[in-house]
Amino acid sequence: MVSDPVPGGGARPIVRWAGGKTWLVPHLPSLLPRAGFRAYHEPFLGGGSVFLAIGHRGPAYLSDLNAELIDAYCRVRDDPEGVIEALRAHRNTEEEYYRVRSAVPLDPLARAARFIFLNRTSFNGIYRVNLEGHYNVPYGGRSKRFLDPENLRDVAARLQGASLQCADFDCVRLHLQPKDLVFLDPPYTVSHSDNGFIKYNSRLFSLDDQRRLSELLDFVRDRGAYYLMTNAAHPTIASLFEKGDRRLELKRRSLVGGRSANRGEVLEYVFTNVGADG
Repeated sequence: MVSDPVPGGGARPIVRWAGGKTWLVPHLPSLLPRAGFRAYHEPFLGGGSVFLAIGHRGPAYLSDLNAELIDAYCRVRDDPEGVIEALRAHRNTEEEYYRVRSAVPLDPLARAARFIFLNRTSFNGIYRVNLEGHYNVPYGGRSKRFLDPENLRDVAARLQGASLQCADFDCVRLHLQPKDLVFLDPPYTVSHSDNGFIKYNSRLFSLDDQRRLSELLDFVRDRGAYYLMTNAAHPTIASLFEKGDRRLELKRRSLVGGRSANRGEVLEYVFTNVGADG
């Protein structure tokens, strides 16, 4: 049975995530299938703002290549009170931040709390590790609280029944059925406009990965499912993904970055096969 999407779910992301799609949430009512959809798939989960906003009542398949992120979501889903208790043991000070950053606990709840604490109190919410795989983002000096117990419980409620997996985006093929909805928010391989490649992200998500993503969208179409994808507004991306589907251009405020001079209005592409009557 196809479940109606419910924009405005109320729960907010528990982690800050570079490239997060909170800005897209107000546009969702005009982008989602009007007749609803069966299952929801999101293979680049990150902060999960779109999943949380939609508030889908049916099956949900959520994945990301970041194992620590997925593990934290699993702990929040399965034991929100345990995560809250572990987070309450931390204080938002520079000394505490570097103490927590330097040690990786064995206990799963403590690891999840560590991940959320470091994310919420780090510089600009960046996720970065060194060559040894150790988290190395400096303290952000943020006065904002890192624990919102009620929101964490709301997120846990949204995650009930959801499948969480650390996997490549191609895992969408495993469970996709007709009338499902796939939301894709890949790391941007190229910069916005026509100014070349993003050096850092191009190592994480290459142009070949973008081509694989295009092949996945062919599979989604052939399966009779819906998709909604955000990507950089760039000629290379436009030529790769325009196959008769809709391409929208939406403006957003750029809020993540170390220098205020780099923050401003940015154009984003949104590709979808959801038609005006879909």
